[in-house]
Amino acid sequence: MTAPEGDDAAGTGAAGRKRLPLATVLTANAVSITGNSLTLIGVPWFALDTTGSPGKAGFVAFCAALPVLVSAIAGGPVVDRIGRRRVSIASDLVCALALAAIPLLHRAGLLEFWTLCALMAVNGLFHAPGEMARHVLVPDLARRAGTSLPRAASLYDAVARGARMAGAAVAGLLVAFMGADTVLLLDATTFVVSALLVAAGLRGVPSAEPVRDGPRLSPARYRADLREGYTFLFRARLLLGITVMVMVTNGLSQSWSAVLLPVHAREELGGPATQGLLVSVFGGCALVGALLYGAVGQRFPRRAVFTAGFLLGGAPPYLVAALTGTTAPLLVTLAAAGFGVGVLNPILTTVMYEQVPDALRSRVMGASTAGVLLTTPLGGLAAGLLVERAGLTAALLGIGGLYFLATLSPLLFPAWRGMDAPPPERAAGDGAPAGAPVSSAEPSPPAPVPGPSGRPPRR
Repeated sequence: MTAPEGDDAAGTGAAGRKRLPLATVLTANAVSITGNSLTLIGVPWFALDTTGSPGKAGFVAFCAALPVLVSAIAGGPVVDRIGRRRVSIASDLVCALALAAIPLLHRAGLLEFWTLCALMAVNGLFHAPGEMARHVLVPDLARRAGTSLPRAASLYDAVARGARMAGAAVAGLLVAFMGADTVLLLDATTFVVSALLVAAGLRGVPSAEPVRDGPRLSPARYRADLREGYTFLFRARLLLGITVMVMVTNGLSQSWSAVLLPVHAREELGGPATQGLLVSVFGGCALVGALLYGAVGQRFPRRAVFTAGFLLGGAPPYLVAALTGTTAPLLVTLAAAGFGVGVLNPILTTVMYEQVPDALRSRVMGASTAGVLLTTPLGGLAAGLLVERAGLTAALLGIGGLYFLATLSPLLFPAWRGMDAPPPERAAGDGAPAGAPVSSAEPSPPAPVPGPSGRPPRR
């Protein structure tokens, strides 16, 4: 006996409505990350074009990255109280205004160096809460859509990689032919589109709305919520190990995207179009890696795959760029590195979702975001000064060597074996992971973007 046609249509419609919020978040991220790629290439070139100094370009990167760290440290408890949907919309709109102001003031002859730094700081301060708000929704939206968590995490990262690939390719051409200021205006537009998508697509989703039944957010309650997130992170040795490792590699990656690659492209590779090609190829191969992991990656040990991916995607591009001044060898190296890096975020995202209960996710994710971004403000600043003092080749070799040492962590420390362990069992209402040490004396990232692909997670 077959079901009536109307019942089939109703079932299909209900399933589509359940999948819509997840599709909305994926689409909004695709739009905004495409814009991120425009900024990733446009801002360093804008700074180099207007100042002529790698050191000043590095300082602009510092001003953009430091507020991201500040908002990540303090923003976790606020996201749930205000509401994930509202935070995402407000974040995108403020960032759109800040980015649009840069080229508009420049064209009016009113943009000073300090103004550029201040506007990039505003952009950095507001984009991290919006990214966090969307990211912590994925487990709930995956359940609504009937999608497994590892598959949703891989899809989330694959969409980001694809958008980054497309954005980088477009950005390099736009900077070369239309100027960096035009690229920044387009990036501001992507923020607006992302805000509109979230406003329409997440309306009425309970997990995207403000927490109504919790205690009122007083200063004491805020401090308690903040402390709860950091306490959980410090007691979970695996999450803490991941956070420390990605903290180091994100700082080194910032040096690549903000200073080393733009300077190398300007001096040796022919300009921003080549940089856009390199970043696009990296992103495309990372997309393939993420999709492949989503399809078959669950069959293999996570720690082994993670370590291999990091060794392949970390130090090699720095070393090849230091030893050659042509595009082809670096292009091949970045293709291989992108494939390795593509498997990392799905693994890290799945581990984070498995280890942290939903009630604590915004707070713990805020703490882990702060941790992985701790060195990011210094990455571009230090690289700019190092290039001016020691030269580009020495900077590439030194930073590449540090990257290689950092990627050995999963092989050296026992806590990483927990990456392949079953998710911890928790008693009802327990905020700490099972088996976690009581002491927090020992020193997860929200889908960090390690490797030389660009900046750490943005939005």
